Amino acid sequence: MTAETAPRWDSTLDSVVVYAQGALCRRLVRGSVPTDGRVRVTGLPRSLDPASLRATVLAAAGVRVTEARVEVEAEPLGAGAPDVLRREVERLRDAHAAAQGRRNRQLGLIEEIRALHPVPPERNPEDPHRRTAVDVWLELADFVDGRLTGLHARLAELDEALRHVEHELGVATDRLSRASTAAPSAHVETTVSALLTLDGAGDGDGDAEGGGPGGGEVELELEYGVPGAVWVPAYRLIHGQGNGDGRLVLRASVAQRTGEDWTGVRIALATADLRRRTDLPRLRSVRIGRRQPAPAPSGWREPPAGLADLFAGYEAAGARRPAPTALPAGVRVGSAAGPVPPPPPPPAPAFVPVPQSYAAPPAPGGAYGGSPETFGGPMPDFAQSAPAQPVAARPAAPRSRAGAMGFGGPPAAAPPAPAAPGRAAPPAPAAPAAPEPAAGPPQPSGAELDYAALVLCGPDEHGGRRGRLFPDSALDPVAAEHRRRADAVGRLPLPGHAVRPRESAGSFDHRFDAAARADIPSDGTWHTVTVGEIPVGLRTEYVCVPSVEPTVYATLVLSNATDQALLAGPVEVSVDDEFLLTAALPTLAPGGVRRVGLGPAEGIRVTRRTNLRESTAGLRNNTTVLDHQVHVELANRLAGPVTVEVHERVPVSSEPDVRVEERATWTTPEDGTGPEHHAPGIRVWRVDLPAGGQVALDGGYEIRIPAGKALVGGNRRS
Repeated sequence: MTAETAPRWDSTLDSVVVYAQGALCRRLVRGSVPTDGRVRVTGLPRSLDPASLRATVLAAAGVRVTEARVEVEAEPLGAGAPDVLRREVERLRDAHAAAQGRRNRQLGLIEEIRALHPVPPERNPEDPHRRTAVDVWLELADFVDGRLTGLHARLAELDEALRHVEHELGVATDRLSRASTAAPSAHVETTVSALLTLDGAGDGDGDAEGGGPGGGEVELELEYGVPGAVWVPAYRLIHGQGNGDGRLVLRASVAQRTGEDWTGVRIALATADLRRRTDLPRLRSVRIGRRQPAPAPSGWREPPAGLADLFAGYEAAGARRPAPTALPAGVRVGSAAGPVPPPPPPPAPAFVPVPQSYAAPPAPGGAYGGSPETFGGPMPDFAQSAPAQPVAARPAAPRSRAGAMGFGGPPAAAPPAPAAPGRAAPPAPAAPAAPEPAAGPPQPSGAELDYAALVLCGPDEHGGRRGRLFPDSALDPVAAEHRRRADAVGRLPLPGHAVRPRESAGSFDHRFDAAARADIPSDGTWHTVTVGEIPVGLRTEYVCVPSVEPTVYATLVLSNATDQALLAGPVEVSVDDEFLLTAALPTLAPGGVRRVGLGPAEGIRVTRRTNLRESTAGLRNNTTVLDHQVHVELANRLAGPVTVEVHERVPVSSEPDVRVEERATWTTPEDGTGPEHHAPGIRVWRVDLPAGGQVALDGGYEIRIPAGKALVGGNRRS
């Protein structure tokens, strides 16, 4: 049984973890493993990252996954393919082109009729003057007016039909752009599958000698990463007037364009970066001495000798040339204009440096998928020169660290073209010095050692690529287009007051698991998902700064008693089952306290009056005393008791001779104990007002300034 005839298992998307950018999907699959242990799991999206594929056996004793590889297949779409939107757009485009053509033809007819005008015949100078046929001119004018009236009426109908078709085409195009990308986007359906190889002890029915599972029932979990998924947090706060607690519902706005619809999946939201490396660095020991440990085999093989000679026949046949273009009319080969000059000779081919041999120890599994014996003996030295080329001189081949897989430096520059007869050849530019490579065998990357994913370049490749193996990741434009469309989701405009999770989470990462399964189509628009309810401490307080504005503002003081942070985002506040407003919730760390403003409270009135008296004191009246008196009145007109914070500010002096003496019942807030930080000099009154109650607050301070100093800049009467 080959990979093409391997049994196909259908998979079901079970859970998705959406990160700050990108998502990690998990699929479940169950089936009976054939004797050879090779199965094909279908249903994977086109935009998945092949390097992120992981397969795990969930329920099968002694069975393990020995290989997991991503393969792409393409086949024509059937007649019943779900392509209604695209066909509708194509039909409307044809209708729009037809309507535009009819309108253009009508405009042409109007211009032709409008150009009709009487043309008098040519008069012989010897003939006498003739009278103008006015009645004929009038008949022609009546004919033109009648025809133009009918043509313009028809033009108005065509304009209306064109506008109608344009509107329908715009609506259909918008629906197609917002449609899910899980459906095929062309006439060829591309499917992605995972080819798995299972190995382990079977249940006794299979081939025990082959080491395969032998037809046992197994359950697998496939995990892979996809781009094109983002999320931002959102909240809904339900609060009852006078209650000390509330309900904070965490919701998330999720948008994804991964190429597959998430239907009935378990959603989890994380603030981590999916592309951040998580592997630990390896600290290697440095030893001094003659004896060194043998280097680890790199799996690299030098290309066979005479690789350039493989294309000698192709070069002798000549490169592919475009079809000859037809000569213009009236031009003949070998005409009087002179003989046709011969075509210019083709430019001299560029010399591609050939990598020299290395004294690297052989390793099993060469770059060509076999041992050196496959080529009929030990691998020969590759320091052989290329075929002779008609060039003046060849640059020396630099020592390259590349082999057949193409992880080397850039090819050498093309030699200068031969000079014309009778002219001196221009001086050749000095070649830049090639960087000296590090000693030792080449160190190819993981993609270059994935031999099954390497592609052999054909004879038409340039730059030293033909006949050599390269990873095919850069040769798949369809996958690149899918990833480009998926990455466009990260540029969606955010909802109001929304903040990216990486910006609000800081240096910590959090994960939130949704309580129920959800459906999120792959249409690239925002969808709301309810994550769960978070218990928070809640109390209502009123704050006013009468020295700035005679208005009392209502606030909600939230305290986070959970072990997870509340990320910044919009919060919809509802008081007594009535929607109040949408505010911006700041990031609330575990154990933190923050205020959320609810707007002005019209039921509480505040007034403030001040009085300033200036006098002198001291033995010789050498001290100026500025006595400030503050009087604040509060009146509660609400139906219940309230707690009001009145903020005042006392001057702060940096001069030791200037003293500020306070006399009031206000207090100094301590930073770190309240929901916000206070500037120096802030003083607070906390007043409990019953329903319909009033209170008067008196305070003041004295500023003592020596006679030799004066207050510069500032309002001394505030």
